[in-house]
Parts: sequence; structure tokens; C-alpha cells
Amino acid sequence: MRPEDVIADRRRPYTGAEYIQSLRDGREVYIDGERVADVTVHPAFRNAVRSIARLYDALHDPQRHDVLTCPTDTGSGGYTHRYFRVQRSRDDLVGAQGAIAEWSRLTYGWMGRTPDYKAAYTNTLGANAGYYGPFADNARAWYRRAQETVPFMNHAIVNPPVDRHLPAEATKDVFVSVQKEVDGGIIVSGAKVVATSAAITHYNFMGQSSKTATEDLDMSLMFLVPIDAPGLKLFCRTSYEQAAQRNGSPFDYPLSSRFDENDAIFVLDKVFIPWEDIFIYRDPARVLSFYPRSGFTNGFQFQGCTRFAVKLDFIVGLLAKALRCTGGDEARGNQVLLGEAVAWRNLFWSLSNAMAHNPSPWNGDAVLPDLKAGQAYRVFAPDAYPRIKDIIQRTVTSGLIYLPSSVKDFANPAIEPYLRQYVRGSHGIGYQDRIKIMKLLWECVGTEFGGRHELYERNYAGGWEDIRAQTLTGAEKGGDMAKMEALVDQCMAEYDEVGWTGDTWT
Repeated sequence: MRPEDVIADRRRPYTGAEYIQSLRDGREVYIDGERVADVTVHPAFRNAVRSIARLYDALHDPQRHDVLTCPTDTGSGGYTHRYFRVQRSRDDLVGAQGAIAEWSRLTYGWMGRTPDYKAAYTNTLGANAGYYGPFADNARAWYRRAQETVPFMNHAIVNPPVDRHLPAEATKDVFVSVQKEVDGGIIVSGAKVVATSAAITHYNFMGQSSKTATEDLDMSLMFLVPIDAPGLKLFCRTSYEQAAQRNGSPFDYPLSSRFDENDAIFVLDKVFIPWEDIFIYRDPARVLSFYPRSGFTNGFQFQGCTRFAVKLDFIVGLLAKALRCTGGDEARGNQVLLGEAVAWRNLFWSLSNAMAHNPSPWNGDAVLPDLKAGQAYRVFAPDAYPRIKDIIQRTVTSGLIYLPSSVKDFANPAIEPYLRQYVRGSHGIGYQDRIKIMKLLWECVGTEFGGRHELYERNYAGGWEDIRAQTLTGAEKGGDMAKMEALVDQCMAEYDEVGWTGDTWT
């Protein structure tokens, strides 16, 4: 049974209830030493599941339907999320940007691997199927499936941080590789990291990172695999959602209690992959050219930047409210730093707009989001996030921890009068509202959930050296570097050791 078999009407995506039901498939997920019987009710995952279900329900909400969806191009007569379809014009990209942002606002930017993230890959399959050579029909089939049902896919592309001093092919006992061919497909084993949200997705895209891709034939493969495939195992990190429920209430942990995208060690133990789910097999040239040629790089940068911009909307707005609570909003130094945070926010919205409004021609009449703006996002987002965190700590200072232990203190008559007097907010803001704002801000930058998000934003798009080197390579191969050097040559041609070479200047 496929996950999409629970959908009552195959001309539309999942509803929230159908998505929840589709996860009850016997998948092999482990946390705290135990196998999870049902991720939809387990306290480590249940509210994250419902946060994703809310996204699916939004696709059917009359007030959001036009922003989020468009007709399919598969002949199904149905509709899909706008980013799951091939973009063929500037208007298509602007519409996709609006849909990405609308979904992101439902999680305030705190869930980065929502279903539209992997749509940045599946939407390329419709226009670029030929890239996959003998597996082109698989690409076309998966484009149709993804568009018509909007499945939740994650990916695992990075090799585990094991024996990094060795070439990838020397670590076949750890990294994913083909064990053998069998009737109807292949058997694969190995591990990948880090499978964000894998426990609550439908499929995993198993790929290779550009940094560790190898020409070894057994490791030159990319495929999709259902999360309930026999032999697929997920070993999850600690759950911030479960910790939030154990240690407090939604008032105390408003983000981690519902938006925790649990990361997992992704293990394939002799897993059967049918031929129809394979995109690249024993083909080093395609594996090594995947990122510059598949279209996925342009697409994930677009989704990532737009989601990041929404997250900065939230963080900057929250910072402004926090400063008002303490009375720090009128200090010149704080205003200057808040203005810098606004500028960072404006930068990433500008990059997202550039990607949408300046599309790159691609295959046929298809277009891709602008690559150069996307590369700028990849380079500067990892620097922006810790800088904004630093601004928060410099301006809000002790206000972040001048807080009672939990919402339960409000109900204690021996404590509450003192909180009312000594923890009140400035500008007439009541003590409960002040505490609520500060606890929310502490979730952003101070909790384990907040720490994971800083690590995520700093490494989401690749290693800091790689993303800069790729930006340089893009400028050199795309001709921009030659144009920049030509501008310098033009300047130097206007003078020599004798003087001006023309008659413009005296």
C-alpha cells in the first residue's frame, strides 16, 4: 500500500486527516531505546505531525486556496501546491513564492523541511526528465505522483561524519552502497545523515552530497524509498517536543512543543529498491553533475530563502516587542541594532524577490529561480542568523532570563502578586504578556530547540567553504567574473605610465 492510497479523491492533495492516517504504516522508528508504535500519537512527534497536517488542510481552505494552489498539468483535472508544478514564467515563480511564504507563515518559519522543500526537486522532474537517461520515465512518473498528491518527502544526502580523512569509497561499511542486483531492483545498505523530519514523512530521497560524491559505481546512485520499506530504520535524536511537554506547557515552550523537526540517523539494512524508484544508478557522471544540472540547487535556494525571510519577519517582530516590554526600545543603541536586524530581513526578502522576478531560462519553456541571488542567500544566511542572535542578546540582555520557571507560578497566590509588581512590562504591558513574549524569544535563541536552529541555519545549505567556492565557480563559468575583470581592464586601459591614453582628461 502506498501512502497516497489513503486519499479519498486522487484529484487533490492530502487533507490533514489523510496525512495523519498515512503515517500509520508500521515504519521502524526508534527513540529513547524503544520502537515507536505510532508516530502520530507518540509525544515525541504528535504535535509536529499536526503542524504538517495544518499545512495540508490549508490547501483546502477556501481563504488560502488561490494563494497556495494551481491546476495540475498532468491531465488529472485536479489541483496541487503551486511549487509542485514546473514553473514556466515569472508569474509562475511569483505565485510559487507566495505559496511557499503562505505555508511558512503557518509555522512562523520554524519548520524548514516542509513538503514544499522537496518539491524543489520533484518539480524539476517534469522539465528535466531527459537528464536521467535510462531512468527518464521514472522521473516523469514521480513528477506526476508528487504533483497530484503532494507527498511529504525528506532527503538524506550527507555521509555520516565517520572516517572523513578517507575517500568515500574506503568507507563502504558505513556509507550507502549497492549490495547486489535482484529481480526487479537492487539491494542497498548504509547510513546517511541527517534525515530531518524523516519519522513523519512519506518518502526519503537518497542522494549524494557534492562534497563526498565518488566515482565508485556501487555508490553512484540516487533513488526514492518509502519510509516503511523493510530494513529502513530511523534512530532519532532527543525530542524537544517531548521535553517541552514534560517540562512545561505551550506557554513555556510555544515553538518546540509543536515545530520540532526531529533529525534521525538514517539506516538502510539490505533494503530493496525497485527499478521504478531509481533516478541514477552506477553513473558517476550524473551523480557528480547533479547539483549544477538537475535544477534542484536553484529550487531549494528559492524555497529556503523565502522560508528564511518569513522566519526573520517573526524574529524581528518579536525582538521589537521584547524591547518595548523592557523599555529598551527608546535607547539609541538598541534602535540602531534593531534597524540592522530589519535590514537583514529586507536583504533576504530582496533575494527571494530577485529569484522570483529574474528567472533563468531552462529546458523548453521552463524557467528556474535566479541562481546568483540564491547563491548570495546561501552565503549570507549562515552569517545573518548568529548576528541577529547576537543583536537579541546585546539588546534584551537579562530580560531573556528574568522570568519565572513556568506558567504554574501564575496560579500560586504566594507568587503571583510579586510577579505582577516586579515582572511587569513597560509601556503599560502586563506581566503575563511580558513573560509570554520573553519566553517565546528565549525559545528562539536560548533553549536546546533554539540552539539546534542556529546550527541548522548555519549549515543548512552546505559547508561554509563549499558554498563560497561554488559561488566563485558559478561566476567563473557563467561569465560574470570575466565581465568584472573586463571592467577593471577598461579602467586600466585609460591610462599608462606616461599619462592618460585618451583626450577626455587633462
